[in-house]
Amino acid sequence: MAVSKSTLAIVFLVLGGLAVLFGTVLVFVGPIIIDDQIVKNVEINPKNDLSYTMWKDIPVPFFMSVYFFHIVNPKEILKGEKPMVIQRGPYVYREKRWKDNITFHDNNTVSYLEFRQYFFEESMSVGDESDVVTIPNMLVLGASIMMENMPFPIRILLSTTFKTFNEGPFLTKPVGELMWGYDSKLVDFLNDYLPGMLPSSGKFGLFAEFNNSNSGQFTVFTGQDDIRKVHKVDSWNGLKSVDYWRSEQCNMINGTAGQMWPPFMNTESTLPFYSPDACRSMELVYQKSGVSRGIPVYRFVAPKTLFANGADYPPNEGFCPCRQSGLLNVSTCRHNSPVFISHPHFFAADPALLKTVNGLSPNEDEHGLFIDVHPETGVPMNVSIRLQLNLLIKSVSGISETGKIAEVVMPMIWFEESGYIDGPVLNTFRTNLVVLPMVMEYMQYIFIGLGLATILGAVMLYLSDKIKSKICGQTCTDVDPSSSTSEKTPLLQASTS
Repeated sequence: MAVSKSTLAIVFLVLGGLAVLFGTVLVFVGPIIIDDQIVKNVEINPKNDLSYTMWKDIPVPFFMSVYFFHIVNPKEILKGEKPMVIQRGPYVYREKRWKDNITFHDNNTVSYLEFRQYFFEESMSVGDESDVVTIPNMLVLGASIMMENMPFPIRILLSTTFKTFNEGPFLTKPVGELMWGYDSKLVDFLNDYLPGMLPSSGKFGLFAEFNNSNSGQFTVFTGQDDIRKVHKVDSWNGLKSVDYWRSEQCNMINGTAGQMWPPFMNTESTLPFYSPDACRSMELVYQKSGVSRGIPVYRFVAPKTLFANGADYPPNEGFCPCRQSGLLNVSTCRHNSPVFISHPHFFAADPALLKTVNGLSPNEDEHGLFIDVHPETGVPMNVSIRLQLNLLIKSVSGISETGKIAEVVMPMIWFEESGYIDGPVLNTFRTNLVVLPMVMEYMQYIFIGLGLATILGAVMLYLSDKIKSKICGQTCTDVDPSSSTSEKTPLLQASTS
């Protein structure tokens, strides 16, 4: 039994209407479903295999690249001449991070210790840990400034101590020893008679206290009650704020622990985080949108005010005593040692700093820091944190080791911590949190488009059937089939007669 076109048109009309209705419902319901899926995947919950594994064990490539500023003219520096340095490196270390002592609390927070280990990657490095470089001796030049306001006899005694242990103003040692520690009789002496003066009770090295250690106990919100708070720090080592700085604002512990951020970002969002290594909270700002390994991202960078001094940016007054903009004085959280943090090569700092040292050439591509974040989830896709460690050096009366050194903030090393999501983790992330939401978003337009096309087809089918019926009706009226019989009878009769 043939189905008429009018019936087919009605069927297509109903199907098209349902498709449009379903697509329209998806327009309103789809984003809710997508957001709900994101919320379930980004909250800190052991039931969420993807995000919890990324948060707990950080199963992505992560590296620390270290560059040394090798001093070319140490003898001339002692005579008061301008320092000249040559950058050596990078010396690259694969970084392994994992969280332990994970404890969930009733107020929707979780506490943990994050440990880190470093493994030298010779194939990625320019040089070896056996390379010998010359840098300032922090034990001598740092201690000299720390003691410059002490009575003159004490400074003489300190200088005598340096001579006794054969400690000079500069160190010439292999990279590996400078990084992870070297034996020093002076260090042993200070630890025996002045315990707590140095950060390490063993070998003395620039990163000795970082390897096989943790960055303190963080307590962060899980986001299970409010996704806007996920990863935000509730306390660090039990503290709601620190006491290193001179203002309440500067002592605040803001943002996250620096690994993930709350989802649903926009271009007005910022990336606040607390850094135990810098002893303060920092905040990055939106720069531009882009794509990283097929995933849409927002790039966040350090604002020019990050290391500005109090004169250039009053809210930073609490971080003073300040020098030129571009330097952060971290002596208060580094045993009062005259240590400063900056961007590498004094990038984005007061140009006057570049005039005090020869051999520096800052540029944003090599020395600016950035984090690329997937805005819908708050998960970093590509990270490059670059910081420089500097030591204030100068001549101190009574301490002959300091010679006639001109006062200068001396670059020692700069390092870059970088990581990116890749491999199976990237594929799973892209599928669950990028591709599937995108498919659902496209589906609403596909259903609406197909529905409208089906409705249009149904209308055309219905109209064509009506037009054909009208034409057929006119033809049948002009030629009456019954008249052919009445005309045929006379002819037959004539033929018979």
